[in-house]
Amino acid sequence: MTALYDLDVAVTQTINALSGQGVVDAFMIGISQWGVPLLVLAVAGQWWSGADRRAKRHVLVAAGLAFILALGFNQLVLLGVDRMRPYVAGVTTLLVPPSADPSFPSDHATAAFAIAATFAFSVIRRQAVWFTLAAVVVAFSRVYIGIHYVGDVLGGAVTGLLAAAAVTALYRPGSRIDRFLTGIL
Repeated sequence: MTALYDLDVAVTQTINALSGQGVVDAFMIGISQWGVPLLVLAVAGQWWSGADRRAKRHVLVAAGLAFILALGFNQLVLLGVDRMRPYVAGVTTLLVPPSADPSFPSDHATAAFAIAATFAFSVIRRQAVWFTLAAVVVAFSRVYIGIHYVGDVLGGAVTGLLAAAAVTALYRPGSRIDRFLTGIL
């Protein structure tokens, strides 16, 4: 277990050591702060677009459900895992105000990867590439600014992926609830 922790610390420190670059720091802080809200807007903004609205709306609702499920699961994980933030342990240099909650798993990475994975599991796979790239940048930014270990964002990515898989398996296109939700507005 110690070797895995040492690897997590080493990779985290390597990424965080890239900070101190002025404009890049400001960009990473902005991505860290606004990345998830922008992803949510990118999903919601598609509600009225496209030729096959029902199919697209199904994916959009599924992404929202995966987002909620994943973040809810994180709250359960936090009841049993109380990982200290890397800046508290002296592993990273913090570029933003400190956070009061535990480090594992990263809610930002969880949310971003829940959205990306939902698109990857859907009929709109082309957009999955962009959402996945955005999720990777959001996760990277959280380590870069010193608020998370690499293991925290990887744990969040796994949580997001599992939530997207569960929602994809359970929330079926054409079901009664799907017809209701995709028919709104």
